[in-house]
Amino acid sequence: MTWFIYALLSALFAAATAILGKVGVKGINSNLATAIRTVVIIIFAWSIVFAQGLHKQIPSISKGSLIFLILSGFATGLSWLFYFRALQIGEASKVAPIDKLSLVLTIILAAIFLKEKITLPIGVGVLLITIGTYIVAFVK
Repeated sequence: MTWFIYALLSALFAAATAILGKVGVKGINSNLATAIRTVVIIIFAWSIVFAQGLHKQIPSISKGSLIFLILSGFATGLSWLFYFRALQIGEASKVAPIDKLSLVLTIILAAIFLKEKITLPIGVGVLLITIGTYIVAFVK
């Protein structure tokens, strides 16, 4: 499969996450909901790692990679905590587009920290995504 197919599948399951999460978080604390979701993800991810024999590669992971993966884990955890709280008190059709502004922020941060180039088409796309997000989330 190409990166595009994987990206589409990611988008499909992210959409399912929003709908399933909105229903699942009803009536319980959003932090508890995040913890339950995280346990499922841990079991799922480690099952794949062990099934593929990838656990044998753990000793060869560099300290730098490990530090950045741990930091990424903290960022993911915070993102999920805030996302589930937003879903609990807001409409999924409004929370999800705001959450997807992560695309805009990723492009900006990639330009700053990874020195990735923002071309005119990318800049226009970022602007359109931002405008579209505002329209979907706030215009009645």
